[in-house]
Amino acid sequence: MRHSLALALLFVASILSSPVLAQQAAPRLFEAKAAQVLMIEASTGTVLLAKGEDKPLPPASLAKLMTLEVVFDAIRRRETGLDTVYRVSEHAWRTGGAPSRTATMFAALKSELRVEDLLKGIAVQMANDACIILAEGMDGSEETFAARMNARAKVLGLAASTFVNPTGLPDPGNRTTLRDMVTLARHLQSTYPEFYRLFAQPEFEWNKILQRNRNPLIGRAAGVDGLASGFAEESGYALVASAERNGRRLFLAISGLPSDKERTEEAVRLFDWAFGAFEMRHLFKPGQTIGAASVYGGDSGAVDLVAAGPVDVFVPIDDPERLQARIVYRWPLRAPLAAGTEVGVLQLSSGERLLREVKLQSAAAVGEGTLRQKAGDALFELLFFWL
Repeated sequence: MRHSLALALLFVASILSSPVLAQQAAPRLFEAKAAQVLMIEASTGTVLLAKGEDKPLPPASLAKLMTLEVVFDAIRRRETGLDTVYRVSEHAWRTGGAPSRTATMFAALKSELRVEDLLKGIAVQMANDACIILAEGMDGSEETFAARMNARAKVLGLAASTFVNPTGLPDPGNRTTLRDMVTLARHLQSTYPEFYRLFAQPEFEWNKILQRNRNPLIGRAAGVDGLASGFAEESGYALVASAERNGRRLFLAISGLPSDKERTEEAVRLFDWAFGAFEMRHLFKPGQTIGAASVYGGDSGAVDLVAAGPVDVFVPIDDPERLQARIVYRWPLRAPLAAGTEVGVLQLSSGERLLREVKLQSAAAVGEGTLRQKAGDALFELLFFWL
């Protein structure tokens, strides 16, 4: 049975009553033109805007982010290296190269390319030939590489994503959600900083052909330093991007725009709005008691709950709705209970919108109680369920 223990709202309200930091309050609500939107603040994971973020859609070229993650991981594990060379097969050349009339780095048939150059071809040019060359070089075929993509996706918690090729070229089996894409983007930025910088490279030349970065926000929206754009007939123009301004990083995913121009304008508008409309609120310090949970059969009937790190949240500067918080855990906890045991989550909401969840752990150990204490707890539990 799930049991929710509401925090004292007056206490939470008193924390959040500090004066606003901005001179002029930005609009609280954003009317998104995109059919689907998800925007998250990086350090806290606070959801700033969400709309259809769990609706399945074809990833199109956004699938290349998963391809890059697989290769980055393989490099970290020394399975391959930046100087490893792979050969351009006829399949890679025809399917993703010059004859394909798709995004390509124009790798010549039967030529050999270093992994580092192939990574630049994908990160900067969204090159389909580079994806296929890497897939064939590492695993022998696109199909086998796609199986590895799906295995990695499962490890990363991308529960709604399935990939059948490394390029994202049309196939009904290619599916994802904006939530999964933002999760993947955050992982790439935080886990592979040495490779993430490739996304911001303004241009890349291969085979004497110079191409500018295909991310329409590079050089257009302040602070944007990645990641990728895509298009599918089914869902329109999409984009996953990240920007950092004044030490604050945001991640954005949008889909369902009718044109490249409108996609770019929407993304720029969203970033400008979000960076001005929200502020950080500090709620609890690391180890500060946030609430308590009942313990069954212990030498104490309750245990204090704390978070391992600071509990911060981004909230709209001019939001009139009170921030709400509640602790959710499975009641009752059973003794013995070790200190530092993860026992529940703190849910922070603004109105009906869940902003973030923070894992909570026991602040102290609870030993087994006496026979009388256990009998009393058993009687209380019996009365609780009977009532």
